[in-house]
Amino acid sequence: MSSLHCGVDFGTTNSTIGLVQSDGTPVLIPVEGNDVTLPSALFFSFEDHSTHFGRSAVHEYMDGAEGRFMRALKSILGTSLMDETTQIGRERTSFEGLIGRFLKHLRERLIAHTGAMPEQVVLGRPVFFVDGDTRADRAAQDQLEAAARAQGFKHIEFQFEPVAAALHFERTLDSESLALVVDIGGGTSDFSVLRLSPERKNSTDRRNDILSTAGVHVGGTDFDRQLNIAKVMPEMGRGTSTRDGKRQLPVWYFHDMATWHKINQLYRPEILRDIKSLQREAAEPEKLERFKHLLANRSGHRLAGQVEKAKIALTDAAETEIELIEPGLSLAIATTRAEFEASSAALTTKIGAAMDEALTAAGVGADAIETVILTGGGAQVRQVRALVDSRFGHARIAQSDQFGAVGLGLAVDAARRFG
Repeated sequence: MSSLHCGVDFGTTNSTIGLVQSDGTPVLIPVEGNDVTLPSALFFSFEDHSTHFGRSAVHEYMDGAEGRFMRALKSILGTSLMDETTQIGRERTSFEGLIGRFLKHLRERLIAHTGAMPEQVVLGRPVFFVDGDTRADRAAQDQLEAAARAQGFKHIEFQFEPVAAALHFERTLDSESLALVVDIGGGTSDFSVLRLSPERKNSTDRRNDILSTAGVHVGGTDFDRQLNIAKVMPEMGRGTSTRDGKRQLPVWYFHDMATWHKINQLYRPEILRDIKSLQREAAEPEKLERFKHLLANRSGHRLAGQVEKAKIALTDAAETEIELIEPGLSLAIATTRAEFEASSAALTTKIGAAMDEALTAAGVGADAIETVILTGGGAQVRQVRALVDSRFGHARIAQSDQFGAVGLGLAVDAARRFG
């Protein structure tokens, strides 16, 4: 039992499990078939009452199976939603319970791979689950710990995700380096300034080597959201007015439809009634008809997935289309990289400010950074990479495993803590 050193990276969009082998090498274990990443998604089938995880959950939902799809549950930690329950078929379930189900599935994958019953784990956490609220941030960690403990983990430690990414990268160094870790995940952006070296990598106490940490509750799904709000939701009624021109339609319906972890909350009968009522007085009722389709057919996550696909395409392409074609709805909305960057400019500014905060807290300037470690899917966003290049063009830019570096580093940390 004591030789099983594992780290679990429960991410907003993807999750991994890192394990240190007997020779001291960290690896990611398969968590879905041969894949070492598991999309952080669940689907509860109303047809056969089965529960699906990861790609299987996405497939069931995209295939139109009757059920409840949930994604980005990590974003709920520390929010008021954690005090509520949600309807899953005939039962009401707490969000802590839903997160627990996902962690249980990860633990079962670990048991299947190792044949052991893991009781100790290092869990990754963002620098800030919740911006500017230390009480809510502490509550978020406590909620995640409670969910893990309920699934059989008895000895639980936490490590900042950017620090974990650095611990994995440090194994490749042959000389000392002052490093900045830029971890742009699905829901948060985290930054750490650390001293790394071959000599330090075996130390169990690295507190003096962590010069600063900073973070902001902005991640890849926020870029999706802003593109969705700017380009898609106007086609659903956002920004339109009543026929008499006296008021605009409420915007919160459209903003929630563009927010991954809030979409399911719109699938309530009273919301559909609200939209039907608004449609009767709307100046452009045909747009609300599209919104009604999303509600009636539970198509919100399918649309969000197409927006995410367009965001990724704009990394290399100057323009693309956001498409959602299904019975009763046919959308093909052209968008450009310039429009995407304009819609998310405020997010890039927040990321840059948090990056500068990490440098200031460490007492160093950008020119002192020798290595920048990029990790997380959001680090692939073109304007984020441009931000890094503009500040640290002199430094070595190390592109680590965008989805696996944190899980591997958490396993390294587990070996030091529990070894």
